Amino acid sequence: VEAVHLIADGKAPRIPQPKEGATYEGIQKKENAEISWDQPAAALHNWIRGHDKVPGAWTIINGQVVTFYGSSLLDASVPAGQELTIKGASRPGLVTKNGLVIFGNDGKMVLVRNLQFEDGKMIPASKYFSADETIALELTEEEKKIAEDIR
Repeated sequence: VEAVHLIADGKAPRIPQPKEGATYEGIQKKENAEISWDQPAAALHNWIRGHDKVPGAWTIINGQVVTFYGSSLLDASVPAGQELTIKGASRPGLVTKNGLVIFGNDGKMVLVRNLQFEDGKMIPASKYFSADETIALELTEEEKKIAEDIR
């Protein structure tokens, strides 16, 4: 009650906040969000989730910056998948039907669900090796007629 009265009377003490440590801007920079691979799986997961969505935890894959989104710890046997070399990682990742499995230095696994490339394109991590494939849509004669009518 006394504090409320001091504020209401304009007599409350004012202590300026120090400038050092007063902002979170430093950790919001993309260059500070690179993944350090010499960590246990739990630390990798926390790093990725801690930078999810902004600025996004990133690494180099095939000479390109790739940002990881949507990680979870994976407590199962090593799933079947296609190996993916990740710069700095002690062990290749695995592109599986559920996403990209990465390994901590403790041998435990983290599942990453989405990847974003430098050009801004985001894909499910499970589609990494099929991202460049395009399927031509072939219409039947009836569908071509409907498409023409719509035009």
